[in-house]
Amino acid sequence: MNYLKDIFFILASSSPRRVEFLRNLELNFKTIKSSFDEETFSADGMHPQDFVIEVSHSKIKDIAANYHNTLIAGFDTIVYNDGSILGKPANREDAQRTLKLLSGKEHKVFTGYTLMDKSRNFTLQRAVETSVQFKELKDYEIEWYTNTEEPFDKAGSYAVQGLGAFMVKNIHGSFTNVVGLPLTEFLEDLYLYKKIVDEH
Repeated sequence: MNYLKDIFFILASSSPRRVEFLRNLELNFKTIKSSFDEETFSADGMHPQDFVIEVSHSKIKDIAANYHNTLIAGFDTIVYNDGSILGKPANREDAQRTLKLLSGKEHKVFTGYTLMDKSRNFTLQRAVETSVQFKELKDYEIEWYTNTEEPFDKAGSYAVQGLGAFMVKNIHGSFTNVVGLPLTEFLEDLYLYKKIVDEH
């Protein structure tokens, strides 16, 4: 990604999946974890696209207060099933309950992100949607998977890029969006920001 090498940004996330993606692309960034508590944010009555955008924005507000001259990127990813937002599981039983809900059905994954540079009065927000079809999960498969460490910091209680791949029959849309960072859209918007910087 040499065409983006001049752009430095702060990633308001400690997600190892997002960090790995961006490091592999050799982008110029550092991570600062937001102090925003997602558990305090209510999704009542909100469309999932609006929800992930609002949370991604909330995640960068405290960082933007201290970094006025820097581009900041915040992300949020949720699993949406039968009108309900499924976040990270509270415990093993919660993960099992979630996987039983998803078993044999199609659900949606939404990732929203906000890019903000206060010094340039620049704010860009986007939400990306992907459909994921699960196989019919056997009880022993759910039992085995939730005995691993993988489900417990993942929206929807699974990692498509990890052991949880065995559950996924089909994906319609962005694979990287399901992991938590829609690369196609994010890189396009990062390049848009670069053009604005280069023109001023």
